[in-house]
Amino acid sequence: MLVRGELPPDPLAGELDQFIERHRLAQRAIELDRAPEFPRSEYEAMGAAGWLGLTTPSALGGRGLSLPRAGALLYRLAYRSGTVFAKLALQPEFSSVLRERGTPQLVETWFRPLCQGRRLVSNQITEPTAGSDAQAIALEASREGDGYLLTGAKSEVAFAEDAEAAIVYGRVPHDPSGGITAFLVPQTWPGVERSRSATDLGERWQRRGTVRYTRVRVPADHRLGEEGRGFHYVRPELTRERALLAAIYLGVGRASWEEVVVHAGQRSVFGRPLSAQEGVAFPLVEDGAHLEATGLYVARTLERLERGEEADADAAVAKWMATDTALEAIDHAIQFHGGRGYSGELPHEQRWRDVRSGGIAHGPSEIMHVVAARALWPRPPRSTAETPTTRDV
Repeated sequence: MLVRGELPPDPLAGELDQFIERHRLAQRAIELDRAPEFPRSEYEAMGAAGWLGLTTPSALGGRGLSLPRAGALLYRLAYRSGTVFAKLALQPEFSSVLRERGTPQLVETWFRPLCQGRRLVSNQITEPTAGSDAQAIALEASREGDGYLLTGAKSEVAFAEDAEAAIVYGRVPHDPSGGITAFLVPQTWPGVERSRSATDLGERWQRRGTVRYTRVRVPADHRLGEEGRGFHYVRPELTRERALLAAIYLGVGRASWEEVVVHAGQRSVFGRPLSAQEGVAFPLVEDGAHLEATGLYVARTLERLERGEEADADAAVAKWMATDTALEAIDHAIQFHGGRGYSGELPHEQRWRDVRSGGIAHGPSEIMHVVAARALWPRPPRSTAETPTTRDV
C-alpha cells in the first residue's frame, strides 16, 4: 500500500503479536472501558514476558532496546489493542527519575519489581491549582529531623487507588533554588488519603483520582536526587515520553484508518461504492498522507533522541501532531461508518476517547507549541537555576 503511516517493523513484532493474541489484549481493552479496573493480571503477564520497560537496561529487568525500536513496538501494541497496554508498557519509562536518582535500595525495592509487573508506581505532579504552570505547585515538603513532612494534595492522579507508591513533586520551604523536589512515597504510609474521581471520558482503566498528604513523614533516603532539582531530572524523561506516546497515538489512528478504508470500498451508497464519493475518498486520502508524514517525523525524532541530540521541541511537535492526526483519522472513521461508527458496536468511539487524552496529559498541546516556539525564539537564561516554568514541562 502506498500510504502506510507506520513505523518500521521490529524483529520482536511477531513475539509481541503472539502475546497480544494469547492474552486477548484487544478484547480486554474494550472490557476495561466498560468495567474500569486496573488490569493487574495482564500487567503481571507483561512484566513476566519482558514487555514492561522496553528501553530500561536489561540489568534492571528491562529489554534494553533503543528508542526507535521501543517506538516501533509501542506502535504495534497500540495498533493491535489500543492505548491501554501500550501505556502500561511505558510505566518504567514514566518512572525513570526513580531509576536514575533513587538509592540502590529504592531501585531494588520499587523499580525492578515495577519492570517485573509486581509493583505499580504513579507520578504525581498536577495539583488542584497547578497543572501546566509548574511554578504553582504548593505541596509542601518541610524539613523535620532527618526527613520531611509532606502536606498538600495531588489531583488527576492516574492509578490513584491502585499504585503501591508514587513519585511526588513538592516544594521545600526556604530552599534557595526555589525549585521542586521529587520523593518516592509508598501510598500506604500514615497520612496518605486516596480517592477516585468521577468516570473519565476515556482511558477509564487508569481510575484517576486525588491523593491528599497530611504531615506524611518521608525519610531523607526517599528523596530522589537533590533538593530543588526535581524538574531538572524529569525534563528529559518528559521528552522521551512524548516521543514514545506519539508512536502510540499514531498506531491507534492507523488502525481506524485501515478499517474505514476497507469499509469505504465495500459499502454501497447511491449505487456506487462509498469510496467513489469524493466527500469520503478525499478526507481518507489526506488522513493516510498525514499518518505517513507523522510516522516519519516520529521515527526521526526517536532517532535523534537515541543519538543524544537536543530534541525537546521535536518531541513536543511529534506528540501534538500525532494526537491531532490520530483524532482526525478516527473521527473520519466514526463519520463514515455512520450510526454504527458512533455506537459502541465498533471500536472507533472508544479509540477517539482514549486518544483525546493526548491533547492534555504529559503536557497539553498548547504547551507543546510553547516548547516548539522556544526552540525558534530562545529566551534569555533564567537567573535562578531551577524555577519550573512552561519551558520545563
